[in-house]
Amino acid sequence: MSKLVIGLTGGIGSGKTTITNYFVELGIEVIDADIIAREVVAINSPALKAIANHFGNDYLLADGQLNRSLLRSRIFSNEADKTWLNNLLHPLIRFNIVKQTKEAKSSYCILVAPLLIENDLLELIDRVLIVDVSETTQISRTLQRDCSSEQEVKAIIASQTSRESRVKVADDIINNDDSSLSEIKTAVLSLDKKYLALTKMV
Repeated sequence: MSKLVIGLTGGIGSGKTTITNYFVELGIEVIDADIIAREVVAINSPALKAIANHFGNDYLLADGQLNRSLLRSRIFSNEADKTWLNNLLHPLIRFNIVKQTKEAKSSYCILVAPLLIENDLLELIDRVLIVDVSETTQISRTLQRDCSSEQEVKAIIASQTSRESRVKVADDIINNDDSSLSEIKTAVLSLDKKYLALTKMV
């Protein structure tokens, strides 16, 4: 079991994946909340059956998988449906996060969660690492990466915790606005040393 759980978060397009991959290269185990969120609604899972019962079979694709885009548009415009879905999924996701962090074998582990603050996951971690970028950078990166409109990207940013609120809860910050990959790697190596030192104090 890891002695320290680091919560890594940042807004859309901040570069969380790049930074996470550098920690993986150092042999650090990563628990990804997005992957867990997909696993709890896998084909034939109890949660997926509950979603189909509640919203209808239209919310399943022909192969039995969740129709994510249809569900996303439904909950984005309906607060009651969003609350129902969160009440179903959040306890399952939280349970699996706790299970996987307890099973992690590296000296410390990383919990990557885009909605770490929004979904009240701070109590499950020991330190918060924020990947910080400007909104301009978020928009340009996300438009390059996804097939989203600028309006959609701005709506996602508006639905997430503000940059200021994220920075307030941070124990550590990597600024990823104009940093080169080598600078990011150096920052990760520095944090790795810091976290390993902290595990010896636990």
